[in-house]
Parts: sequence; C-alpha cells; structure tokens
Amino acid sequence: MIYQHLFRQAHKEKGVVHTAVIGTGHFGKAIVTQAKYNQFVNVNVVMDKNLESARNAFIDANIEDKEIYYCDNLSDAKKHFDEGGYIYTDKFEVILGLDDIDVICEGTGVPEVGAQHAKLAIENGKHVAMVNKETDSAIGPVLKYLANEKGVIYTPVDGDQHGLLMSLYEWAREIGLTVVSGGKARDGEFIYDEKNQSVYIEADGITVHETTSVSISDDDAKYLKKIPKGHVTEYIKKREEILKSLPGAGAFDLCELTIIVNSTGLKPDVSELNKAALKISELPIAYASHTDGGIFSEEGIIDLFTCFRREDEAGMGGGVFIVVKCDNAYSNYILTTKGQIPNYDRSTAVIYRPYHLCGIETSISIASAGLLNISTGSLDYQPKYDLIKRATRDIKAGETFGNDHDLSLEGLIAPAKTMESNHPVPGHLITYQQAKVDIQKGEIITYDKVRTPHNSTLWELRESQDEIFLSSEES
Repeated sequence: MIYQHLFRQAHKEKGVVHTAVIGTGHFGKAIVTQAKYNQFVNVNVVMDKNLESARNAFIDANIEDKEIYYCDNLSDAKKHFDEGGYIYTDKFEVILGLDDIDVICEGTGVPEVGAQHAKLAIENGKHVAMVNKETDSAIGPVLKYLANEKGVIYTPVDGDQHGLLMSLYEWAREIGLTVVSGGKARDGEFIYDEKNQSVYIEADGITVHETTSVSISDDDAKYLKKIPKGHVTEYIKKREEILKSLPGAGAFDLCELTIIVNSTGLKPDVSELNKAALKISELPIAYASHTDGGIFSEEGIIDLFTCFRREDEAGMGGGVFIVVKCDNAYSNYILTTKGQIPNYDRSTAVIYRPYHLCGIETSISIASAGLLNISTGSLDYQPKYDLIKRATRDIKAGETFGNDHDLSLEGLIAPAKTMESNHPVPGHLITYQQAKVDIQKGEIITYDKVRTPHNSTLWELRESQDEIFLSSEES
C-alpha cells in the first residue's frame, strides 16, 4: 500500500498527527478507540456535550483513568496536553486554543453545529476531517473552498460509505474502467428464510428499529429467485410489491449519495432513486444501462439497494459497489472472468466492498490530511445536487422539522438551486427549523415554507456557496 511509504517519510519530518474528535457517538468513539493502533495518529482530545460519553471514549480505548482529565479552560488543557494527558471537554474554544492540534474530526451529526465547528476550525488553521455528513451534504463544497483559501485540508473520511465509494470510483477511473453505476447498500438487509417461506429485516437500533417479517406465497416465491435474463423490470417491481411492508430506505441513506454525486461523475436516474431489493449477483444485471440489459437509460448512474439474500449467504454490511466494464474486448474478458460477478452476457461486472468500518478506518484520512496535506476525497467537489425533502403527511405551520429519521419527511436527490422562495431547501438546512405555513402531504419543502433562522452559520455558508458556485449558472 502506497500510504505506508508516504506516511513514514512525512512522519519523520512532521511527527505524529495530533487530533481532536468532536462527537463521541457510534462513529466518533471508534476513531478514539482505534487511534492507538495507528502509529501516525494520536487522538488525545475529545469533545461532547455529554461529558460522560466523552470520558468513556477514552476508557473504552483502554486509557488509564489517571491519564484522563476534564478541562473547561485553555490553561489546564495546555498543561495536561503538554504532559501527555488525554483531555475531554465540552468547550470548543479549548480545542481551538491548542496550537498542537492538527486535525479536528467533526462528528456531531448536527448540521448547524457542524457548520460552526468546521468554519471556526478552518479559520484557526486546523484541518477538518468531516464525519458529519449532514453538514457536508449541504455546504461541503464551500467549506472545501474556504479550506483551500486558508491553506488547510477539508476531507471526507474513510470508514463512511461516501468516502469509500469515492475511493472505489476514483480507482476504477484511474485504471480506465467505465463506471456504469455505483452506490451503496442499506445497513438493513432483507433475509430470505426459505424453510419458513418468509423474508425479514432485523432491528439494528440505528436505521431499523423493529425486526419485521413478511410471509411469501407460493406464487410470489419465484420472484425471489435470481432475476432471469430479460426480466429485470418485472422482478424489481414485483419484489417491491411483495416486500412493501418491510422498512424501506430513509433520507439518511441518500445523504452520503448526495455527497457522492457532487464529488464524482455519477448522477441519479430518478430523484427518488430506484432502491431495488437485489442479490449482490444481480447488481451487474439490474444496475446497468438498457444497452446491457439493465434498468437505466444511460451509464454513470448512482443508486441505492437493499441487499436481498438467504440466511446462509454473505451480505453487504452496508458496503459500497460499482458496476463496471472495459471498453476493450480482451480487457473486458479479463474483468469478467477473474473473480468479479458478471451479468449474463459478460458485458458488465460488479466490484464491491461488503463492509464499511466506520471510525476504524478513519485514521487514514486523518493521517493524509495531517501528514500529506491531501484529502482522501475526490479532486473536484461541486454543489451539483441537493438532498431535498418531501412531506409524507400534512404538516402544520409551527411544527418543527426533524432530522433524517423524521418519518414525516422523505428524501430525494435533485439538482441544486439557489435560495429563492420557490426553490427546494437542502434537507439539512431545515433540520430542527419550523414550518412557516401549512404543508400538504406530497409537497416539496421550499424556502417559502420554512421560517428563516436568525444568525445561522449553516444558512450563511449555504448562501455563500450559492454565490460562489450557483449564481452564475442561474443568471
């Protein structure tokens, strides 16, 4: 791996990358607990409004209690930092004031808070590893722009699906593959119990909150076998009908994909995405263009799928995939006969990564920013599309919009628009904001339907992003 050569040389010159992690939930804690196993990275400061959670991140990382200190002021923090201690805090100014902190990982998951932290970090000369995909999907391009102006790095992180899919996509492009489609699997999977003739999805406590099952009739059972050649659309639609009572994808599933379309040449086929229930072996059959027997009208499409499998088959683990082909016949023969899963006529094949290891992998992005001054994201990050939201029920004026798990809203990926009254609001700009008027079921949430917040860093940065990237396109 080329990183080992690059990191070692830079490490000799710069030393270890001192890192602060903000947000010690599922993802952030994994960054902390794994950091001691990466010789180039030291996570010695964590921040969370829940101090017990912050402290426990160090405890779970097997840091001795006597080495852990709570600090609410810069003087104490500098003292313990210089002595090699581990600091937890609920004060962002403590992190900003520590000159030796090279990289700040923002992982609160709160769009407004993420915007504030990232902007201040960049202004104070810190690299930003953006775990907070909610903020990133709304204003990531302008944050990257500001970081470039300041001479620091703004990067997505390895471990989350969009960071991993970017790497897979860029690798494919660099070796000359045509990327027919790409995307991610939902964390939840549809498991086929053939013996009892049922399909179920297990609760995971994060995206699926209740284990649910559906019985399969004898007539419907044939549609759960591998899709026959020439029957892609029929089988996808029939499976959707059969499995409609099981929990489907949420806006949180589309968040990472929005970042991907703004970082690559991929784009959605339809705003709602197809979200098909597919076996891994069916990806190169279904998620291909019409020319190759798939459902898409063209190549270069992004989509989401729910992995459908038997109990004894391997799953996707919320991983990522690309469907690819070679434009040279002999190269395509190699591609489709050396371990990759092809479609029926061997014109496409799927390459997939059946896992995403959350914070376990993130030290690669941290070290790349801190030692190499490079991002692990794509070279070009443009706000071409937005995650927007549509009401799934009537919403009354004064109601507060929830986050991506709010079932009164569903996500779509649509071309980005400027902040005009009749234009859709980026979905994460409305998180915890209030409806200005009554909204009917089925309506897209536009700016004139939302009460504009006062002194919002998130909204201010979005306005700047529109001025930099979009205003000239719409004028």
